Amino acid sequence: MNLSNKVAIVTGSARGIGKAIALKLAEDGADIVVNDIPAALNDLEGTANEIRALNRKALAITADVSNAAEVNKMIDKVAAEWLRIDILVNNAGVTRDQLIMRMSDEEWDTVLNIDLKSAFYCSRAVIRYMMKQRWGRIISIASVVGIMGNAGQANYSAAKAGVIGLTKSIAKEVGSRGITANAIAPGFIETKMTEKLDEKTRQAYMDNIPLHSAGLPRDVAEAVAFLASDEARYITGQVLGVDGGMSIV
Repeated sequence: MNLSNKVAIVTGSARGIGKAIALKLAEDGADIVVNDIPAALNDLEGTANEIRALNRKALAITADVSNAAEVNKMIDKVAAEWLRIDILVNNAGVTRDQLIMRMSDEEWDTVLNIDLKSAFYCSRAVIRYMMKQRWGRIISIASVVGIMGNAGQANYSAAKAGVIGLTKSIAKEVGSRGITANAIAPGFIETKMTEKLDEKTRQAYMDNIPLHSAGLPRDVAEAVAFLASDEARYITGQVLGVDGGMSIV
């Protein structure tokens, strides 16, 4: 994918899937704004340095993307420094798994705020710049559980289902301005989070994946790069499953 002269913002990109996305977009020619919370600053700077090693510009910004004021400050800083914003990847997310009868208000609110509200805040903030350019790509990382649901993840499933609805609405609102909005729904991806699962739980996931293997962060990143490119110019409002067939019904 040729993303030369494009500026991409990737939220939650200090590590894991977000980092893989940021590096892939840089490999394809984009300059990258990497973002995460202050606690992840060391990893964030590491990601930025890896991008610079690819001969691309990198700007590391710590911001809580569940806070509208911090989001607006970040987006305005990017626009002032690089004069354009072409690609937004809404990747920031957390889990607070619990059965719904035991789930606290805090566990519900934390996941909805970081996984869904952040996508709204960031999308709203970049759209005004993309509309002036008459070109833009908004790509949000959803999940198969936003489609299928999952026991013990009512908050996460609701947030990711919300991301899908948000994506489709944005696509209808701004398509006439040359902006596309799509979601990617990863399945079981090898990350530090999934490394903590016991073997019995891992095997249960494998049994439900037709390809009988877990995905890698790079698999998600490749899909993001495609949707960010001119090759995907006629694709909008869609949900692309990167799940080894896990969501087949």
